[in-house]
Amino acid sequence: MPHSAPLPAARRGFLVRAILLVQAAIASTLAYVLGRAILGPSFAAHTPRWLDAAPLDELSDGGPTPVTLRIARQDGYRQVVDRRVVYLSRDAAGVLALDSTCTHLGCRTRYDRESHQFLCPCHGGAYDVDGRVVGGPPPAPLRRLEARVADGRVLVRV
Repeated sequence: MPHSAPLPAARRGFLVRAILLVQAAIASTLAYVLGRAILGPSFAAHTPRWLDAAPLDELSDGGPTPVTLRIARQDGYRQVVDRRVVYLSRDAAGVLALDSTCTHLGCRTRYDRESHQFLCPCHGGAYDVDGRVVGGPPPAPLRRLEARVADGRVLVRV
């Protein structure tokens, strides 16, 4: 049985370096692709937009009015429309816009006209008409959104 002679040291060192170089190229390419997929969306530019929410005269004085905003965004090659419910209420100072998402675990709240509170059905969170926490586990008040009135229409910044 013939026995192959060992490679010369210089040739063996070259092959080891070549293999390490190929492995480093594969690892860096994989890190780049995974990094873009995981961290890329967080670095994407978010440009706030003003969306038409409702006519000002349709907002009742009996409490907050739920309004569904449709937010179009690009998702790869498709355009996706997200729906976000906000509560609009008006007073002498202007218009208040509150996000309907509970700050505890992200469930959608609803406004109860009898208790004058926003209630979260998931874990019993409760907020007053200004969005402040009055009960349950929510760690923070409902998020306020910037709102303005233009030409008799309420615009909300998202």
